[in-house]
Amino acid sequence: MGSYSKYTKLLFTILLLLGTAIDGINGDAMVSGTVFCDQCKDGQVSFFDYPVNGAKVTLTCTDSNGEILMSREETTNWFGNYAMRFDGTPDLSNCNAQVSGGNSSGCGVTAGPAKKLTLTFRMFGMEMYAVDSLLSQPAEPMSFCPKSPAPAVRPPPPTPLVGSPPPFRLPPMPRLPPLLPMPPLPSLPPMPPLPFLEASACPHQRWIMPEYKCYWRALSPESKVAVVFGPLAGRKYGSDMTLWQALQGRGEPYRTLLREATTALLNSYNSLQFPYHSVTVLTHTNWALMGSKRSVLLTALRFIRANSGITTKTPCRFAPCK
Repeated sequence: MGSYSKYTKLLFTILLLLGTAIDGINGDAMVSGTVFCDQCKDGQVSFFDYPVNGAKVTLTCTDSNGEILMSREETTNWFGNYAMRFDGTPDLSNCNAQVSGGNSSGCGVTAGPAKKLTLTFRMFGMEMYAVDSLLSQPAEPMSFCPKSPAPAVRPPPPTPLVGSPPPFRLPPMPRLPPLLPMPPLPSLPPMPPLPFLEASACPHQRWIMPEYKCYWRALSPESKVAVVFGPLAGRKYGSDMTLWQALQGRGEPYRTLLREATTALLNSYNSLQFPYHSVTVLTHTNWALMGSKRSVLLTALRFIRANSGITTKTPCRFAPCK
């Protein structure tokens, strides 16, 4: 009962600080999505496709008569992501997004179908819309794409001649005796545990402990924030800040966001069952940096909950490195 009361007080304090920080900020709306190169021209995102950098995306809103009320264009970043921000809370329920221009990744400019906006979040006068993956297609499918086999064409049956003998038919095959049962296979030894497949969520304090440094597999502590999170983060935090320095941030909303985003990125590479995929961490971080301070606080709070395992009741499965 004591731990529940302590958790309730902590949650109330966080919500109180969050409400104080966002008081007086005008509402806005954010639209975001990703553009992929449909290399096999199969109309869906598959193993062979990759995010497109520099593709132009046009968002168009129409009325009930099909007349265009509003149009906005944005270009995708290195990760194929784009985001459009609208002041206030306009009605975006009748809007569509579609690839409308070239890109710098050599994928061509043939655009896939337009996609409607989906409202994913609404709180404190702020709205977030998501768009299903948009597609840009080359002129022809790539040579390495799997070829779908052509359906076999059966020739029409021959027309029997008048007065011809009946066609020859083979006699029925004799029934074969049943096969003898196979001997039972030997039991295999149990598979070794796979830590990457186990659910794990560790806070930033664990990631900076020397005894857990072997869990930095995909990223290095000396990796630059500007390289990992993109040019938008580079302009905000500088080109020399490392991921190790990012984990030390505190006391300021943007530093807290970077600390928890870096922690979530490390957790996503360490556990397949972490709530956020690595690309999702980068996307949400860049959305927050393009938004208001309120969106920074909300994104940091979501990362804190995921990194602490509160939402999914997931423990930190670190063991001291050998």
